[in-house]
Amino acid sequence: MLNDADVQAVVQGRHGDPFAVLGPHPGGDGVLWVRCFLPDAAAVRVVAGARAWPLTRRDAAGFFEGPTAAAGPYQLRVRWPDGHETLADDPYRFGAVLGEMDVWLLSEGSHLRPYEILGATPRQMDGVDGTGFAVWAPNASRVSVVGDFNVWDGRRHPMRLRRECGVWEIFLPGVAAGTRYKFELLDAHGALLPQKADPYARYSELRPATASVVAVMPPVAPPSPARQAAGALEAPMSIYEVHLGSWRRKLEDGNRWLTWDELADELVPYAQQLGFTHLELLPITEHPFDGSWGYQTLGLYAPTARFGTPDGFRRFVDRAHAAGLGVLLDWVPAHFPSDAHGLAQFDGTHLFEYADPREGFHNDWNTLIYNFGRTEVRNFLVGSALYWLERFDIDGLRVDAVASMLYRDYSRKPGEWIPNRHGGRENLEAIALLKRTNEVVGGERPEAVMLAEESTAFPAVSRPTYAGGLGFHYKWNMGWMNDTLQYMRRDPVHRAHHHREMSFGLVYAFNENFVLPISHDEVVHGKGSLLAKMPGDAWQQFANLRAYYGFMWGHPGKKLLFMGCEFAQGREWNHDQSLDWHLLQEPSHAGVQSLVRDLNRLYASSPALHSRDCTREGFEWIDAGDAARSLLSFVRKGRGGTLMLVVCNFAPVVHEGLRLGVPAAGTWREVLNTDSSFYGGSNVGTPLGSARSEPVASHGRAQSIVLTVSPLASVYFEWIA
Repeated sequence: MLNDADVQAVVQGRHGDPFAVLGPHPGGDGVLWVRCFLPDAAAVRVVAGARAWPLTRRDAAGFFEGPTAAAGPYQLRVRWPDGHETLADDPYRFGAVLGEMDVWLLSEGSHLRPYEILGATPRQMDGVDGTGFAVWAPNASRVSVVGDFNVWDGRRHPMRLRRECGVWEIFLPGVAAGTRYKFELLDAHGALLPQKADPYARYSELRPATASVVAVMPPVAPPSPARQAAGALEAPMSIYEVHLGSWRRKLEDGNRWLTWDELADELVPYAQQLGFTHLELLPITEHPFDGSWGYQTLGLYAPTARFGTPDGFRRFVDRAHAAGLGVLLDWVPAHFPSDAHGLAQFDGTHLFEYADPREGFHNDWNTLIYNFGRTEVRNFLVGSALYWLERFDIDGLRVDAVASMLYRDYSRKPGEWIPNRHGGRENLEAIALLKRTNEVVGGERPEAVMLAEESTAFPAVSRPTYAGGLGFHYKWNMGWMNDTLQYMRRDPVHRAHHHREMSFGLVYAFNENFVLPISHDEVVHGKGSLLAKMPGDAWQQFANLRAYYGFMWGHPGKKLLFMGCEFAQGREWNHDQSLDWHLLQEPSHAGVQSLVRDLNRLYASSPALHSRDCTREGFEWIDAGDAARSLLSFVRKGRGGTLMLVVCNFAPVVHEGLRLGVPAAGTWREVLNTDSSFYGGSNVGTPLGSARSEPVASHGRAQSIVLTVSPLASVYFEWIA
């Protein structure tokens, strides 16, 4: 007989091993005892085929038990106080959800795809449809699944603990995709914790609601050699960075967000027509606070419900690919918010985060830092990266806040951080995680690209791990961005004294594989728009911006431009408002948009501008030192002997009769001038649009050409032998 203590533990929702009590248990002489806890039930019968056996109420709270002759699968027919009856399978008659190999891989920390076995997965067991639930909570004394199917009562479906790996599991028959759920946990001392969303949830409710939603596992997307080529170092890469919630809104429909399908209809063709090669989406993983722009995420496996379902997101990605666009996601493994329904003190202990606030609390963002040294946490993070690449066919991940991960003293005062085991400031566990992530991605999804937002001088970020690097393909060039924007803010009369701000980036341009980022961070928090940074009257502001874009697209490195910058949005970005699309009715703004389109097309069609983007052989200064006239001139050199001369004039004066040495004899044909009237400029340029070289020595070269250079403009000349 079952002792009363076990019965009371089940009734009170405190039993740590419910499968030892509930469900079928041999009673001797071929008798099978069945026990169940069904609060508020009036009567329960065990049904197997045509036979039925009534169970006896053992406790008034709804604990029933009794002997049966059932020899196989059975169901429970329950009569409720209002007289209606239900027939359902007993969750406690089913075996383990996790296989022994899964348990072993989880315990060892070597499971590449933990998302395939943890979380909530619709499946069949013994021919019965339902959902398998599994959650890592090794220090909890009891874990239950709660949801719409059990009136959110944690006593009804307590889970089985697989002690080898600290995972709690249960199969709930009849629970299907679309069902809301959470986990209810008691800590090691029996205290009830806030209900927790599923760390591995594939879908969630729309904020401010916080429940997870059962969702089917997306199929594995086949690898694409074409998209692997699109991410290669020698390929053109021009990235349009987008915050989906504010790119465009339906003002006529309550200022709502666009859905995934509407974004596919509007954003995808827009980016394609402007010649961008990739979309980069600010984090679309589920997050509770709109104002974090997605960077404070609690759903590393769930596309946000703001724009629709996971299926809708997959359709969006497919539409982008069909249009020839790659899709990059901002991915945030550095930190997470402390919302009660999230990962913070998940099982009553510091499970996902470092326990000591000198390691585990982020001063800048009031968030918590993952415990990068914990095996299961590393698996959780690496698995998330692989999940998006394999299951949603994402082309790459831009890893956020890498600098904050690399250093234990990041944004901390002396005494507020703990040195590593060698006494240094580097976070060795985070470095190991980043290397591991890039190695797994490289081995399992080699067509994907990994990009690092890293703002320090940490060495070899974009070098292979076998060569001592972190293993990223690209690194954001934050130094270039800061220096050049500082220069562009200056009145042209002062630029001669700061010329090196524009040329210094070439000193280290090939130490890493760089992306030149003009990102969302440059147009928020009082920094104003990119246009507003430019000095002078309205005409000069637009001319400066066009000249800067010309310099950027000619400079070695892949390109990234935040939405709105492509048409010179005048106000600072606001995540709650649509971009100011009405500005495109004004010629000056439409001209900037046309320039970005033409720069993208020229960049993609000219091997000289992209095929050696990341090698020193692809660049040659003509004159980096003409500070007095605020002139820069250089040649980009591509495979097959292609050459492109770029001349940038950051002074508001025309330079006529400018002689420049060139590396090859022949005709140098003007192919783009940011001062063109097509873009809103003054249409000054070299007569006839080309210059024939002469055997006149200049700038250390035997051949030279004579140009007329527009004011506040960048001009491209293609070499024709």
